[in-house]
Amino acid sequence: MLSCAFAHGEFVKAVILAGGEGTRLRPLTLTVPKPVVPVVDRPFLRHQLDLLGQAGVTEVVFSVGYRPERVQAIFGDGSALGKKIRYAMEPTPLGTGGAVKNAERYLDDVTVVLNGDILTDVDLAAVVRRHQESRAAATLVLAPVPNPAAYGLVETDGDGRVRRFIEKPQPDQITTDTINAGIYVLQTSTLDLMPAGVNHSIERAFFPALLGRGDPVAAHVHRGYWIDIGTPEKYLQVHRDVLSGRFPVRLDGRPVAGGWVHEGAVVEPGAELRGPFYVGPGSRVSARAEVGPNAVLASRVRVEAGARIRDSVLWEGCQIGQEATIDGALLGAGVRVGRHVVIGPGAVLGEGVSLSDYSRTA
Repeated sequence: MLSCAFAHGEFVKAVILAGGEGTRLRPLTLTVPKPVVPVVDRPFLRHQLDLLGQAGVTEVVFSVGYRPERVQAIFGDGSALGKKIRYAMEPTPLGTGGAVKNAERYLDDVTVVLNGDILTDVDLAAVVRRHQESRAAATLVLAPVPNPAAYGLVETDGDGRVRRFIEKPQPDQITTDTINAGIYVLQTSTLDLMPAGVNHSIERAFFPALLGRGDPVAAHVHRGYWIDIGTPEKYLQVHRDVLSGRFPVRLDGRPVAGGWVHEGAVVEPGAELRGPFYVGPGSRVSARAEVGPNAVLASRVRVEAGARIRDSVLWEGCQIGQEATIDGALLGAGVRVGRHVVIGPGAVLGEGVSLSDYSRTA
């Protein structure tokens, strides 16, 4: 399999930074690395591989450090997805720059870098074209946000080149609403600025060093969909966005009553489905149960009679007892919920938790 060739005969590979521990999503990420948490019907990294595929990039390096065996077990060598996947192991946390440097031996002329927790519909092929047509050393995708003071700003000039980076700006320093979106295109030769084997930040050290050396750094402003899935609130929002079509994905199932039901799921007569929703493979929704709106049953979820689930994500193997109510919650794999249990907004239950009958979390 050949790397993808773009303009000027350069070959493009990608690095996905998938080594983080996902501390903000605990307890969900105590056993599952954040890059492979399920997003509706597939592990999160599948969405990023799909994005790379739209740009013709088929060779990818996963930079992994936390629970790498879980990532490898899901994706293997990538052949099942039409990709060639290699793994660059981080013996100790290397930061965003150090992780890319650690993967350097696998890379070609041009490298696309993706943070492993970003979901976006950016036109990646257009970003690569802009990078190569502008002869930039690096190109950053920028995203506008309502409150840029909460992020580090990226300031550009009239020609779309990066002028400077402003970390934790004061109110009088806010000259733009665009922030670093965690997607980069680099000439791989620029990695000579990164030290090997040490923790190094691509945002705080590498890019400022490029500017300091006088290398051209271009910007591509993306005003479409962009979200960081790294908190429970954002993770739940991603599911709402997929179900509503705000982030379009062809889900694995058939459209039913404003939602999706997998061919391997069973919805008993008398169950009430309120769109949008997703009922995954091996799941069973009993008579008089209510699912939706904005409910995701990932796989092998059992919902007993009279139970009500809305605005929640239930991972593989959850069992929900009769007359239980789940609203605005995240349930990890194998959670068992007894009869008449009430789980309220903001609840996050880790893998294997069991709640006895009549328990309440809110």
